[in-house]
Amino acid sequence: QVQLVVSGGGLVQAGGSLRLSCAASGGTFSNYAMGWFRQPPGKEREFVADISRSGGTTHYDDSVKGRFTISRDNAGNTVYLQMNSLKPEDTAVYYCAAAWLTTGAKYDYWGQGTQVSVSS
Repeated sequence: QVQLVVSGGGLVQAGGSLRLSCAASGGTFSNYAMGWFRQPPGKEREFVADISRSGGTTHYDDSVKGRFTISRDNAGNTVYLQMNSLKPEDTAVYYCAAAWLTTGAKYDYWGQGTQVSVSS
C-alpha cells in the first residue's frame, strides 16, 4: 500500500511560481510511474503531467506545456511539479497519483490534494 502526501500549494499572483511535492511511502517508489492531476472548481479532474519510473520520459497536457515541469527523486521517494508563469485558469486542487510500472496503467494510489489559487 502506497501513501502519498502532497504539499506546496498556496495563493500566488498570475505570472508567479509554485513547486508542489508529493512524498511517497509504503512501497518501492521506483516501481511506480507518477502523475499529477488537477480539478478546477466545478470541473472534472484532468491530467496535468506524468513521469516514467526512471524519470526519463515525461508527458504534459498542452495547457501546461512549457510552463510546468515534472521531476522525481527516486532516492528521496518524491515527485515534484514545478509550476511557472501561472495563470488564473491553473487554479485547482492538485493531486499526485502512482501507477504500477507504467504511466499507461491505472493510477491506484492518490494523494490528498493541495489547493493552488492564482489571482489575476
